[in-house]
Amino acid sequence: MGAVRVYFDSNVLIASIVRSHQHHVPSLSALLTARKGTVHGVVSAHGLAETYGFVSRALYPDLLSPLEAWNAVSTNILPFFSLVPLAASDYRVFLERCASLGVVGGRIYDALHIQAAIKSKCERLYTFNVKHFRNLAPVDFVDRIVLPG
Repeated sequence: MGAVRVYFDSNVLIASIVRSHQHHVPSLSALLTARKGTVHGVVSAHGLAETYGFVSRALYPDLLSPLEAWNAVSTNILPFFSLVPLAASDYRVFLERCASLGVVGGRIYDALHIQAAIKSKCERLYTFNVKHFRNLAPVDFVDRIVLPG
């Protein structure tokens, strides 16, 4: 039996890279399980772009330059994670679900992560926004959304 498939929300990946982040330690620990192959790490193409975007912004005292951000993503994530692209049909399903749930604004990006985790058949989804994600997820996926660790 293979390793458990775990989708990593970008907030977990960001915290694993940014040492000053309040969730750095549990995030780095979770990332290391994917690097070791203990879990099969999964991230969406959108999540990868979010990770790069956030770690290269001036939100943290340990701001990374664009090249440092790329190096962090390309050495710590890309070699160890499956990258899930979403097709037009995936966007249709996820946007339809958002509309039926009354989801507006930036919360659609959380729903996008959920759609990628479902598409890639993940047994777990790691995030620090458990409550928000569970409110957006299909009933049969709610219990798979957990804190890393």
